[in-house]
Amino acid sequence: MKVLFVTPELFPLVKTGGLADVSGVLPLALARLGMDVKVLLPAYPGVLERLESAVPVASVDDLFGGPARLVAGRTATGVAVFAIDAPHLFARPGNPYLGPDGKDRLDNPQRFAALGWLGAEIGLGRLLDWHPDVVHAHDWHAGLAPAYLALAGARRPATVQTIHNVAFQGNFPARLLRALRLPPSAFSIEGVEFYGQIGFLKAGLHFADHITTVSPTYAREIQTPEHGMGLDGLLRHRTKQLTGILNGIDEMTWNPARDPHIPSRYRGTKLANKAPNKAALQERLGLDRSVEGPLFCVVSRLAYQKGLDLVLAALPDLLAAGGQLALLGTGEAGLEAEFRAAAAAAPDRVACVLDYDERLSHLFQAGADAIIMPSRFEPCGLTQLYAQRYGTLPIVSCVGGLADTVIDASEAALNDGVATGFQFAPPTATALGLVLSRTFDLFAQPAAWRRVQRRAMTREVGWQRPAERYAALYRRLVSSTGRAAADGGEADVEV
Repeated sequence: MKVLFVTPELFPLVKTGGLADVSGVLPLALARLGMDVKVLLPAYPGVLERLESAVPVASVDDLFGGPARLVAGRTATGVAVFAIDAPHLFARPGNPYLGPDGKDRLDNPQRFAALGWLGAEIGLGRLLDWHPDVVHAHDWHAGLAPAYLALAGARRPATVQTIHNVAFQGNFPARLLRALRLPPSAFSIEGVEFYGQIGFLKAGLHFADHITTVSPTYAREIQTPEHGMGLDGLLRHRTKQLTGILNGIDEMTWNPARDPHIPSRYRGTKLANKAPNKAALQERLGLDRSVEGPLFCVVSRLAYQKGLDLVLAALPDLLAAGGQLALLGTGEAGLEAEFRAAAAAAPDRVACVLDYDERLSHLFQAGADAIIMPSRFEPCGLTQLYAQRYGTLPIVSCVGGLADTVIDASEAALNDGVATGFQFAPPTATALGLVLSRTFDLFAQPAAWRRVQRRAMTREVGWQRPAERYAALYRRLVSSTGRAAADGGEADVEV
């Protein structure tokens, strides 16, 4: 079976978040199941240079304002790629979505309509000899691909739309309808219209044969007004075509037994070898190495969604109890300023690296005792999966994928030997303070703490099971009509 991923990010070529990790590893997991997967993404600066065996395979005279080439190649990890070489749209340094002023680029509608349009053209067999059986669109940036395919009025591949975060929707002015190559008839509630605008994600959710999201709990949450961000009604209407498939991680890259980015490699059977990483992290950040309490870390985008204001509220009690905090991330200016001030007030106990640093994140995971993820909502989250792999116990709010991937260290779970971290609810400073107290209590029992670490490190967090579920979904869609059709049945939200 041939599958085309349409995505704005792909690790190791370009990454701003977890979507890039999914796009970079899931195709490889599907390939091990016998599927032919290729990934379509924009050729941002540096992408073509990092492709191996890159060759032009198609050209377009007018791709939303200028000529473009399609360049085929492979990433260093082996993922087959079609890169859209369109300098007028994508040859911009810095963030793929934001301009130098930190705001969305004004031509983002055209840029990502181009991504979806080329995905549809490949799907319809108009550009290449390679014809996919399934076009799988990721997030709002690719949301027009299912729409263009459905509106083409021709035999087409099956389509899947994945929601990685329903809060990001790609809504743009209705006056752009013609410029985005959409027919007037598409601008309706049974089309791309969303509260008077053109909704890229809404279009994908309406037109795709099937919808997936990145955890079972999130699949349920987004069907409620609280978490659906205005799309809950449509998602409830399509509940029989909505599947929650939990993300996995790259177990080769995130493996403390062979990680080249940490000074001391270790396994669950040799947890003593984790300690030098804590010392190295403390030394690098200027933290007091004589502190005997737990070193907590945060590795996150600094945003309200992530609940990091709750960490600031809980910080005085955390420090008073004998803990330390190390933070790695960048984001909202207000949160950056508050964490910077906290580090300045207690430099031997609090450290902040206000940056995105993939390599350093490995040392944070290996060096910390616990990681704090107090998100107000979290579609899946990968950081808690990395943490468990490294024996760094996650402290998470009980939402979305966090609820699905961390087993709380309750009395029963500890007695049964299944605990892998700590959960708390609701996402408030008070609840976070209480779970931190439980964390301190368990840390004071080294043998019990090590048992939870070992269990966390043996959890199945790879891509094999999720890939099997995606493969089964693709086959079901393609076989349902010989092309594709949204199948019936109950909503599929099992892990």
